[in-house]
Amino acid sequence: MKLPRFSRKTLCIPYAVFLLFFVVLPMLVIFFYAFTDETMHPSFGTFIKFFSDPTKLSTIVYSLVIALITTVVCLVIAYPVAYILARSKMKKKFVILMLFVLPMWINFVLRVNAIRELFNLLASLHGMEWLASANYFKTVFGMVYDFLPFMILPLYTTMLKIDDSLYEASADLGAGAATTFLRVTVPLSMPGIMSGVTMVFLPSMTNYVVSDMLGNAKVTIIGKFISDYFGNDWHMGSMIALVLLVVVFLSTWLSGGFKSEENVRGTVL
Repeated sequence: MKLPRFSRKTLCIPYAVFLLFFVVLPMLVIFFYAFTDETMHPSFGTFIKFFSDPTKLSTIVYSLVIALITTVVCLVIAYPVAYILARSKMKKKFVILMLFVLPMWINFVLRVNAIRELFNLLASLHGMEWLASANYFKTVFGMVYDFLPFMILPLYTTMLKIDDSLYEASADLGAGAATTFLRVTVPLSMPGIMSGVTMVFLPSMTNYVVSDMLGNAKVTIIGKFISDYFGNDWHMGSMIALVLLVVVFLSTWLSGGFKSEENVRGTVL
């Protein structure tokens, strides 16, 4: 039986319908509530109120700082792990990689709750009492634990594609291990770095479950604000969501401004 052939436009219809109902329409609702008042008349009052409130502005700064620290720590840990696994000659190195991914199969809330119980146990020990009030440290620790696999996987897959002949050519030209790493490995792994940074930085700004459970509800990030305001004030909640959308757009745009793997490869060569 010969299957019917569909044109590209026909195949795009389901995707277009999905975008319309689950992306475009929700965004229109958010825009509507963000720039209207309680009487549903057009207004910039919510916009002015948001940017004139030091508490909301400081929350954005806190969210950016926490997300930045989480991203940097994840990158520092994930880069050597991905490099060693990608360059290793072990036949079953995927098993080690699986150990980093395995926690993602467990329910997110259960994992965070387990970390909270671990911190509570450590805080009860002599000399570790400071953990009971180290809310920011515990929040960053929990986010690093949660998002580390999202940094390792893109780095590993990118480094795995680097041609070994480039390392051989670098050695033939007299470059040492450090020079080869800085001039070959780092530039060619840049797409994986930017992918991992995007996958860690953006969720870290909104993952208020970790900040609530590990930070004893004393670490407020922008995701918590959105959740709270949508409970009683859709106008302010929508405005905060739009501000977050702008931050996401700028982060994606900046990461997209980096060279692609093909351009980086051409520069190295």
